[in-house]
Amino acid sequence: MLSEKSAAIVRATLPAVGGAINEITERFYPRMFAAHPELLRDLFNRGNQAAGTQKQALAGSIATFATYLVEHPDQRPDLMLRRIAHKHASLGVLPEQYPIVREHLFAAIVDVLGDAITPEVAAAWDEVYWLMANALIDLERRLYEETQQTGWRDWKVVERIEETPDVAVFKLRPADDGPVPGYRAGQYVSVRVQLPDGARQARQYSLTAAPGSPERQFAVKRVLGDDTAPDGEVSTHLHQHVRVGDVVELSAPYGDLVLEDDDAPLLLASAGIGVTPMIAMLEQLALTGHSAPVTVLHADRSPAAHAFRSDHEAYAAKLPDARTVFFYEKDAEGAGRPGLADLTGIDVPAGTHAYLCGPLPFMRSVREQLLAKGVSPANIHYEIFGPDLWLAQPAA
Repeated sequence: MLSEKSAAIVRATLPAVGGAINEITERFYPRMFAAHPELLRDLFNRGNQAAGTQKQALAGSIATFATYLVEHPDQRPDLMLRRIAHKHASLGVLPEQYPIVREHLFAAIVDVLGDAITPEVAAAWDEVYWLMANALIDLERRLYEETQQTGWRDWKVVERIEETPDVAVFKLRPADDGPVPGYRAGQYVSVRVQLPDGARQARQYSLTAAPGSPERQFAVKRVLGDDTAPDGEVSTHLHQHVRVGDVVELSAPYGDLVLEDDDAPLLLASAGIGVTPMIAMLEQLALTGHSAPVTVLHADRSPAAHAFRSDHEAYAAKLPDARTVFFYEKDAEGAGRPGLADLTGIDVPAGTHAYLCGPLPFMRSVREQLLAKGVSPANIHYEIFGPDLWLAQPAA
């Protein structure tokens, strides 16, 4: 892991680098995109760049990795690395792109910190960068070997369902009529489309059918912009332009939030479009006849906005010991409980494994409530759509 000499230097300079990391990433991305505009056009999420969320996530991951190295010199944060590697693999990130990132990231560090970046400090942080980069390169190589797919494959839309006014479900089969590789409940695919300006942008969407389906099925919520971010480019394109018979590009399935095969009590908690990986998990549990208690918790704006509500109820009804608890901010009477997700009065059996997906404040709230009920932190798993800002924001 990190050498003793570098560890001492990183420990001493971490407050300065960590304190400036947001400014560093603010300079890093424009530099890199000016030199390599194809990365912004065809790899990086332009919406996240406009909103600034990718910058926050990168800052959080670098600071977290460096801190972990100096505090745990004989270990590395594999959970964080696996999550990043799965996202990278779904986008087709390649080893030769890491030197590009390194070049422009270190130029930005020198821009911000100036003379404080002596040759010794630069060498120490270079070691941190390549420890993280090489770990990711190795993880991504293994993922590509497992899926036997690097990059993109054409899939044809065979059915489109308007699940709610702002959620469309797409079912696809390989355009070449070839085999449909398997996946695990909870995983996602990247979907890449060509936009009117010629850019090829990709977004990740959870697979919403249980493993074994002859199709790829995913749901897309139309992302509406506001004062801080534009409308979602890919979600808008899929909603407005992609119909039965059209072809889009899909990655292999990835994602480390997967349903484990055990007999533990389960809690599946979601909010909004975070329902998508949970519905695949719930269908798999119904198909396999999971016998332990299952609690299905979902929060949404209203019953009308609740995608897959009927599936939630139907799959839970097939299980011997399952219950659904729905929370709605409005129109809850007769359909669920009013307000935000609240585990008060909800029994959480000992040994429960919890899976969470939804907005970050929702997941933080549910996690805190689960910890208060005695659920082990190791048994609480989560998925975030978009950049992982859990690392970039202080705990609630």
